[in-house]
Amino acid sequence: MKLTFLGTGGAQQVPVFGCDCAACLLAHQQPARRRTPCSALIHCDGETLLLDAGQLHLEQRFRPGELNHILLTHYHMDHVQGLFPLRWGIGTPIPVWGPPDAAGCDDLLKHPGLLAFQPPLQAFQPVQLGPLSVTPLPLNHSKPTFGYLLAWQQQRIAWLCDTVGLPDATRDFLRHQPLDHLVLDCSHAPQPAPPRNHNDITLALAILQDLRPRQGWLCHLSHEVDCWLQQHALPDGVAAAWDGLVVTA
Repeated sequence: MKLTFLGTGGAQQVPVFGCDCAACLLAHQQPARRRTPCSALIHCDGETLLLDAGQLHLEQRFRPGELNHILLTHYHMDHVQGLFPLRWGIGTPIPVWGPPDAAGCDDLLKHPGLLAFQPPLQAFQPVQLGPLSVTPLPLNHSKPTFGYLLAWQQQRIAWLCDTVGLPDATRDFLRHQPLDHLVLDCSHAPQPAPPRNHNDITLALAILQDLRPRQGWLCHLSHEVDCWLQQHALPDGVAAAWDGLVVTA
């Protein structure tokens, strides 16, 4: 099972429009430091799953038939905006899976076009998407949001984005999972007050210490986190993901 980070930023992305902080200036100078909307590809046993669809120009990036499934964490625009032009394509429908959210995003559910939206997933009820077993995990966010445990044979990857902290049931479930990789929301540098809607560094590191994956990856990163990372080191076994990073479970 191979995971490719297509994007590791939030809706603001990096560099931020009009910002001249150290992280944004460096991202202008070094394109490899740019962060686009958080998304990933999962390649497993000959099939390809797109995890979140906030990347633009999906209709140009992928060939017809290349995507076997699309899996959405939630329906905020920075996680689904790439679906709007893709839906008007021609050919075999693409199955799309996600949390129970009747509102969706704009008219995406009302006019799905090429997108074959499946019945909403249910918390902790695993589904088989090709070779992958996918277990939806509730997260704490401003819209109904799922993280996912992706399992193939003995390999386990947890994707937990967007969230602030973890619901007790999700935390307890993951404590009993041997995780090869855990990808975790981290949108803020350490905050003096409890963060809202997204983890800060302090909360993200506490979650990783609790769940103890073989490797933890911070994602949904902001320019303020990148500025913090220029001055601070992360613990062993934890790293900030970057656009284009490929990891294998």
